[in-house]
Amino acid sequence: MTRQEFDTFTVRVRNKLLALAWRYKASGGMDDEPEDIVQETFLTLWRLISEGYPVRDPEAIAVKIAKNLAAANIRRQKTDTISVMEIDIEGGASATELIDEQDCQTIRQDLYNSLTPTQVHYLELRNELGLSLDDIAKMTGKPKTSIKTTISNARKQLLEQIKKTI
Repeated sequence: MTRQEFDTFTVRVRNKLLALAWRYKASGGMDDEPEDIVQETFLTLWRLISEGYPVRDPEAIAVKIAKNLAAANIRRQKTDTISVMEIDIEGGASATELIDEQDCQTIRQDLYNSLTPTQVHYLELRNELGLSLDDIAKMTGKPKTSIKTTISNARKQLLEQIKKTI
């Protein structure tokens, strides 16, 4: 898909994705604006296309990505609300909690740096966006068994690195 074809596609499906995002916002109290969800959807889809993944039905994938982003936003908001409630009760986040969170992010980034870009991409699709192996296979055009093996190997590598560190 060329850039011009992608631009035409985005104009065609934008309203459908906005309506979907608005439904999530209305029903789940999503923090992000629906337009942000649509923009993130288009960015993710364009990244997949530009990385050479065969996309047979871009509209179906865009809808799936938008649903996953909206659901993830709602889940994140619910955990943030719980955290805020705990902080209010406890009197605020301590410096130790903030440092622990930063340390976890740093460790995760260091671990991911040792993986191949494909492994990181599959882990992100599976863990961050919550896509099933079937969805990833459809999105990437790769066999489901290959994706499952790649994710499994990546997880084994991460576990070995953690064991070495400890």
